[in-house]
Amino acid sequence: MIPAMPATASTARQASGSALRFGRVTATGALAALILFAGVWGSWGTAQHVMLSQGRERGTVRVTRCVREVCAGPFTPASAGARPRARVEIEKSVAVRAGATYDVVLKPGTAEAVRSGAAGVLLAWVPLGGALLLASVVVAGGMRLRRPAWVLGLAGAALLTAVFVAVQ
Repeated sequence: MIPAMPATASTARQASGSALRFGRVTATGALAALILFAGVWGSWGTAQHVMLSQGRERGTVRVTRCVREVCAGPFTPASAGARPRARVEIEKSVAVRAGATYDVVLKPGTAEAVRSGAAGVLLAWVPLGGALLLASVVVAGGMRLRRPAWVLGLAGAALLTAVFVAVQ
């Protein structure tokens, strides 16, 4: 007959250490998932118009004036069913300059335009790129998973670099 092992302090410490590790990994994993979800959510508001542009008004806008955070100009249609407009607005950013012409998609029922094409798709996903970089720090620090953290960080850096190159 084998005698039962007596409970010792080291066994209790191991159990509590495992519970703390599990709690830390679970909490930081949930935080990383929340950060990534917020990045997708923040990007999708614009990306849906650019990526799912079937049936939307497409054309070009010649930016004539920029005030504060909005640039505006006349819209020239390029798709069937689109109508010319004297003034549409596009968000002012480093990618929009007065005097330039951009391919755009109009948000349904509004006079708001978002850039289309490769540059527009990449610009729409900038919040996700930032979220990938932030999540990589959380995964590396809180979960102690270095390789997945590098993958997340490099994916975010690649996305933001592609945006920088596309808008130049």
